[in-house]
Amino acid sequence: MDNSRKNTYPEWNMKVLFYYLSTCCMCGLWCMALSGAAQTAIPEILSVRQTLPMEIVEQMRQGLFPPAAAERTFAVGRYEKLELQVDLKATYQNPFDPDDLDLWAEFTAPSGKGWKIWGFYNPSNWSALWMVRFAPTETGTWRYVVKVRNREGMAESKVGEFLTVESKHPGFIRIADNQRYLQYADGSSFYGVGLWYNDGYELFNRGSITEAGLDHLKQNGANFISFFHTPLETMGTGLGRYDENRAGRLDQLFEWCEKRDLLVSWNIWFHSYISEAVWGGGNARYRNNPYRLVASADKFFGSEEAWKYEEKLHRYMVARWGYSRALFLWFIIDEINGTEGWLKGGTETAEKWCQRVHQWFKVNDPYGRPTTGTRSGGIQEWWPGGYRIFDIAAREIYEAQGHPMPASGKPDMSKENPLKFSYLNYAKQTQELWSGFSKPAIIGECGWDHTYYEPGMPGYLEMYHNALWASLANGLSMTPFWWAYGFYTNDSTVTRTMLYFSQFVRDVPFAATQWKPVLLQMSEGNGWALQSEQMTLGWAVNPLNGIANETIDVPGLPDGEYETRLYRTYRGEYLDPVTATSTGGKLTLKIPELRTRGGRAQHIGNDVAFKIIKKGMAIRLK
Repeated sequence: MDNSRKNTYPEWNMKVLFYYLSTCCMCGLWCMALSGAAQTAIPEILSVRQTLPMEIVEQMRQGLFPPAAAERTFAVGRYEKLELQVDLKATYQNPFDPDDLDLWAEFTAPSGKGWKIWGFYNPSNWSALWMVRFAPTETGTWRYVVKVRNREGMAESKVGEFLTVESKHPGFIRIADNQRYLQYADGSSFYGVGLWYNDGYELFNRGSITEAGLDHLKQNGANFISFFHTPLETMGTGLGRYDENRAGRLDQLFEWCEKRDLLVSWNIWFHSYISEAVWGGGNARYRNNPYRLVASADKFFGSEEAWKYEEKLHRYMVARWGYSRALFLWFIIDEINGTEGWLKGGTETAEKWCQRVHQWFKVNDPYGRPTTGTRSGGIQEWWPGGYRIFDIAAREIYEAQGHPMPASGKPDMSKENPLKFSYLNYAKQTQELWSGFSKPAIIGECGWDHTYYEPGMPGYLEMYHNALWASLANGLSMTPFWWAYGFYTNDSTVTRTMLYFSQFVRDVPFAATQWKPVLLQMSEGNGWALQSEQMTLGWAVNPLNGIANETIDVPGLPDGEYETRLYRTYRGEYLDPVTATSTGGKLTLKIPELRTRGGRAQHIGNDVAFKIIKKGMAIRLK
């Protein structure tokens, strides 16, 4: 090859090249102009369609409904999901950012009450990338209009209508009027029975929560689970954009729970994801959190730049999952003291952040769910600041982290009974929450192997059993949130203990009346009760030599006759009702001794629960 001609072109080639480049530049300018015109176009809503119920979709596949049925609206059950698929034309850079494109629907209830419900980006259908989800709270005909706004203008849909019919669902959860318990929208009481059941969803089809697991819990009396989610914002998506695979998984979890009438306590900010090094290992994951690009871990709670993204994330959560009747509790922050933002950024700044998030949800959750948050479970982690901020005061208990328990591996059971130490821990912490804060109280995390007995030991099962009953009798509004569903602990927690407990609390009017705690006088052992004008419920225990033949003095009852029902907590059965008389404001119970009968076990065990009702009193559940 002639290298002297290597980088030269014939004259005609240079002219062609010049023409080509000139044409491309002109085309580029023209394309930019078209693009600019598109960017300045006012948005347009092309269609709004109701997502069809699955039974209708199946009937359409079978030819029982014509394709035109897709254009129809179908009745929605009260508190069930109405989902609108929105097809629109608009320009935006980030479909998740309401500053780029803001979508919402304005609903008008049959009563005339107005609701503004945010829409969200969900690319599950090429012809409708946007959705609005809503759970109607009234029966009758609703009207709605969908609106969209971007930087160029605003558009709205035609007015739509749908019919809401009555359903079996009692509605969303709120704080009861007595300020101590929770209730559904229809006024019926909700006493939570459940535990943590975490998903750990990182990869497609790799979540830990299963339908079989949820069925297992439901069959054993659970009515709620608590979980933290894997962050929707990743180093791959960046801040302000959400992993649709993980979001789809949350869709699935909420649908599974709705199907089973299981409620969800959703931990929004799990300490590990906002901790750089505190406690180490899996407890320190901030290095993979995109928030580190705008704030160091110690500055997370006080960063205004981080807050801009947090606020939009919260909005997306409310828009996409806020409709769900399964969602009952915003568990804002778990173990806040396990973060640099608490230890180095300052507790005052961290608590201001808690107040800010709490207030944001109070303003923006259309269904008014309660909030809570925790410090960790050590004896020193009492958190009055948090108990005042959130709607529900949540204390954690990890007994091996400084709470009273035997130091010896072979204790003298008459002096250092591990079971007694344990239930007294739960009783004491519940009493302090009740007396210090006039609001519902929970134990937001507890158990695991931060205990005296190891999971799987008989003592562990009885320790869990006692934690439920001691917490109930001292005023807790839900069972302690045990950590956590899985092979390690299930043989001691998800058992008949949970089922029999749930049967006992099912007909108690927690929300319908005022309650006060009462200390029982025992011949031996310990006992507590709650009293209202309708009922006294209590629990007595003697772990050393059983509850049989013990006497229990119940104070605070007006003189008269009462029906007393003793409940065998390990059998899930009431003994035959007994009439007892209160004299001088005191009623005395004698616990019977049960013996083997007909070759079959009959044993009252170490504890007993009871209900005492005034003769002729009709219990009002709402």
